[in-house]
Amino acid sequence: MKYAVQWVRSLVFNLSMYVSMPVLALIYLPWAIFSPYGALAACHAYARYVIWSASWMIGLKSEVRGTPPTEEALVAAKHQSFLDILMIFDAIPHGKFIMKAILLYAPILGQYAYRIGCIPVNRGKRGAAIAKMLADVDKGDKLPGQLVIYSQGTRLAPGVKKPYKIGTAVLYEQMGQTCYPVATNAGVFWPRRGVYRKPGVAVVEFLEPIPPGLPKEEFLAKLESEVESASDRLLVEAGFQPKEE
Repeated sequence: MKYAVQWVRSLVFNLSMYVSMPVLALIYLPWAIFSPYGALAACHAYARYVIWSASWMIGLKSEVRGTPPTEEALVAAKHQSFLDILMIFDAIPHGKFIMKAILLYAPILGQYAYRIGCIPVNRGKRGAAIAKMLADVDKGDKLPGQLVIYSQGTRLAPGVKKPYKIGTAVLYEQMGQTCYPVATNAGVFWPRRGVYRKPGVAVVEFLEPIPPGLPKEEFLAKLESEVESASDRLLVEAGFQPKEE
């Protein structure tokens, strides 16, 4: 019975989340058309609404630990859930994500993502896209901010292991900025697929920043070690039990 009630609450929450997106997009549209700050405000409003509504609709609280960057920086994050995207974005003043180019064609999401400076990339062309982004910031054509990349290249269920891609290290070297590793356990409560959302406390943790200048291989090994160990710790804290092989 308890599971059935939570499933219904999750369904109502999901519907609310999807309905609020076009509503907020329409409210902020006049400002977003004339200024990227309007689009940024809309995206922050949406993230805060989802985080807030999850806390009382489904009993899923959110906690951000550590010190998020406020200056220009690279954010290299663990990705388990749509929730960790919203939590990271809400925690930093101007987040912009590296995203698949095809997402530009998603209604509302694609247009607003592009307006706030997200970087659409095609396979094999990430370097050129990042170089253009850096040049646009230098010229004042793009707003400076915090660039978020998911180092494993995709969303993974809790406990699933996958090597970190060299692209994050190349980006770290190319940008010459401090990197903020981010761990999470959000996938325990908000899975990759399905309606059900589990009550509890989802955590996103900004770890000790990695200064620029490390060799790529050393940086990537350090990043993977710190993010994976911190994420495993957060999974244990959330009561996650890995499946026995």
